[in-house]
Amino acid sequence: MTKTIFITGASTGLGRATALLFAGKGWKVIATMRNAAAGADLAAQGVTVMALDVTNPAQIAEAAKAALALGPVDVLFNNAGYGLAGPFEGATDAQLRAELDTNLLGVMRVTQAFLPAMRERGQGTILTTTSIGGLVTFPFNSVYHATKWGLEGWSESLAYELSPFGIKVKTVAPGGIATDFASRSLVMTQHAAYGEAMAKTFAAFSNPERRSSGSSAEKIADAVWDAVNDDGDRVSYVAGDDAKATYAQRLAVGVEAFRAGIRQAFLGG
Repeated sequence: MTKTIFITGASTGLGRATALLFAGKGWKVIATMRNAAAGADLAAQGVTVMALDVTNPAQIAEAAKAALALGPVDVLFNNAGYGLAGPFEGATDAQLRAELDTNLLGVMRVTQAFLPAMRERGQGTILTTTSIGGLVTFPFNSVYHATKWGLEGWSESLAYELSPFGIKVKTVAPGGIATDFASRSLVMTQHAAYGEAMAKTFAAFSNPERRSSGSSAEKIADAVWDAVNDDGDRVSYVAGDDAKATYAQRLAVGVEAFRAGIRQAFLGG
C-alpha cells in the first residue's frame, strides 16, 4: 500500500530534496510552501503541492483537512524554518516573535492538526528538522538555538506520550547544508556594541574549510529516509559528517571543554 508523507518548507533545500527522494521511491508526497507557485517543478513530477504558512492557524487547518481528504498521512515532516542571527540585545520584539512563531509554534500547530487522525489510526511518524544547533551552541545564534533546542526537548517528551498510540516522534539534526539558507532564510539583528565579536564569529563561519564540510540537501534527505524507516525508538538522528563530528566531540570532551573550544574558534579566547 502506498504511503504518504506531508512536508512543510518544501520549496527549496532539504524539503524539496526530500519530496523528490520519497516520490522517486513510490511514496505519495504532499509538499507545502508559502507560495505554491514555487512548487511547479515538483507538481510536474507528480507531487501534490499545497500553499501553507505555518504561522497561519486557519491555513494549517485547511491544509491538513485537504491532505487527509486524499487519504491517511503516514509521515508528517516538519521542515519549515529559518535562522535569526546576531546580537540578542539587538533583536526586536517582532524578530523574536517571528522566529518563535515559525520555528517552534509552527511545528507544534501543524503537528496538532495531524495528531487526531494518526492517533485514531494507531500509527504514524512525526519527524522534525532541528539542527546540530539544537544539540550544541555557537555565538550570536541564541534565539535560533532556543527554537531548535526547544524542538529537541519537545520531541523527546512527546515521544513518551504518543508511543502508546503507535506514533513515533523523531528529529533530524543536520549540520551545514549546501543551499541558499544563509541568503534566503537568515535574518540578522544589529547592535553596535557587538561589532568586533560579530566580525570574528562570521569570519569563523565563513572559513572555507568549515563551509566545505557541509552536506548536500540530497545527503540529508537520505538521512530523513533512514529515520522514517527505522523501526526503533530512537528520537534524534544527527545528520551529515560535520554535525556528527561536532556532536561526538561535545560528548567526548564534556560540555565545558567543548564550550571553551567554541569560544576560542569563534571569538579567539
